[in-house]
Amino acid sequence: MICIKVKTLTREIIALAEGLGLNAVPEYRTPDGTRIDIAILKGERKLLAIELEASFKWFPQRVLYDVVKAHRAGFPELWVVTPFRGSPGWVEGYAEEIGLKLEIKNDRALLEELRVLLVRL
Repeated sequence: MICIKVKTLTREIIALAEGLGLNAVPEYRTPDGTRIDIAILKGERKLLAIELEASFKWFPQRVLYDVVKAHRAGFPELWVVTPFRGSPGWVEGYAEEIGLKLEIKNDRALLEELRVLLVRL
């Protein structure tokens, strides 16, 4: 069975972000009432939305919903973390059209990639 440890990964992401002087907010509530799994903020500036997708069922639809949530909340970038190698298909093009940088990340390499990104921000 393929799975990600959502609670463990959330704690690790929060610790990493806070160790770099950033604010990581789990279950970030957006202005329209939805939630983003983890929001990375620098003061009031929105840097990165992270969604943890542990299920492959309806993957393109889930990613589309994540894209819409992140975009409407004002995030410039969204990382969808999943243990699967699926593609959201046309959703990637849609994210690009609306100006949202979308990356599908594997949970195994996530923390190092996140550290590299956050150090630059």
